[in-house]
Amino acid sequence: MCRLYIVRMIQLIEKSPSDLKDWLVEMWAGYRTDLLDAGTTPEDADRNVERNREVLFNGDEPVEGQYFFDVLSDGTIVGSLWLADKKNPEAKDWYIYDIVVNEGFRGQGLGRLTMEAGEEFVKSHGALRMGLNVFGPNAVARALYESMNYQVMAVSMFKDFS
Repeated sequence: MCRLYIVRMIQLIEKSPSDLKDWLVEMWAGYRTDLLDAGTTPEDADRNVERNREVLFNGDEPVEGQYFFDVLSDGTIVGSLWLADKKNPEAKDWYIYDIVVNEGFRGQGLGRLTMEAGEEFVKSHGALRMGLNVFGPNAVARALYESMNYQVMAVSMFKDFS
């Protein structure tokens, strides 16, 4: 069953199982690259990816409570969004595991609209909070989240001596 969520000019359409499988290959590779860019060693990046796969998937199947969307603007796929219910009944926390606006569509406000659409989706499912992680080098995303009143929970820093 395909569900559709629309906020202004953005549509969130659930990915088909075959599209999800292809997308996950690219997403995990991109996540590993983000870890490396943030200063993680290749070995630690590989362990991190595997640990997340084991927690978030049963084999190739996502655990319950995860939602994978194509983000459309004017009928064109402009990005993707991965949301998950953290299954915390008291806090009703949700999490953004991945949000991407494809390169050719950046700088047009689509990231903000995608975030707003994601917020509407989780609120319609009873969420009281939504969290996310953003890597330090991603200044554009950090600025967007701060402008949308996301609060910093922790800051992790390192100094490279190599």
